Amino acid sequence: MLIPLLFALVFPACLIWAAISDIHSMTIPNRLTIGLAIAFLPVALLCHLSVAQFGLHLGLGLAGLAFGVVLFAFKLMGGGDAKLIAATCLWLGAHGSLAMLIYTALAGGVLTLGLLGARKAPIAAVTGSLPAWVNRHLDPAGDIPYGVAICAGGLLAVGQCDLLPLLGL
Repeated sequence: MLIPLLFALVFPACLIWAAISDIHSMTIPNRLTIGLAIAFLPVALLCHLSVAQFGLHLGLGLAGLAFGVVLFAFKLMGGGDAKLIAATCLWLGAHGSLAMLIYTALAGGVLTLGLLGARKAPIAAVTGSLPAWVNRHLDPAGDIPYGVAICAGGLLAVGQCDLLPLLGL
């Protein structure tokens, strides 16, 4: 029971790490997304996924990557965000991936509206005393740290993941 629990904690820990990294540096490290994808393999083995189930998860990960690449090509998100979506879909399965995309879109909308509102607020007098990463988010020409929305979407979708019952959780 301890080993499945440890692996079950890898997924949320990586999502939180991605969100924090995106907030601070507007990047999601490749080692994080690659590590998250690789960590799925022992979990799949522990869960005794059939070849068909494993193929479905792999296909969803590839579909998530294709979706993210399209959004990246249209400059709607960064490359790290695209890779994080792929790794997240790999873990969540069909129902979880759909739920994650819906929750991510909703969280992304709230995040974007919140940042746009903050950027219009009369806070120019205090921006000099704020950390550089905060000023970067308050810059009217700044990007949106969409890794935060993907983290929220992934965490909210965990309950829809088909791996949880297989892990005994």
